[in-house]
Amino acid sequence: MSAKVLTANRLTDGLAVWLDANGRWCEDLQAALVARHDAAIESLDEIGKRDFSANKVVDLAVIDVEERPDGRIWPLRLRERIRAEGPTIPYAAGYAAAKPERVEA
Repeated sequence: MSAKVLTANRLTDGLAVWLDANGRWCEDLQAALVARHDAAIESLDEIGKRDFSANKVVDLAVIDVEERPDGRIWPLRLRERIRAEGPTIPYAAGYAAAKPERVEA
């Protein structure tokens, strides 16, 4: 079984977020709680559903990740790597999304 993390988009600003070990949604994949067995994965799913119902996040997904020897978490799917690293194009100066406010969920 591969390691997994819970990801979503924060409802207030749409940014990609990951659930950390304290049950908070953070913007850094490297701070995400890694589930390594079935019970932990089920717990991630339940927490995600709770926070979805509380209108904190949308587009929930438990995703496969690899734990690299250097300690970094690496998503196995390209889509999730893009979400973790940010946009693939630079934003134009003055574009509203160029400098999103960072808000804790």
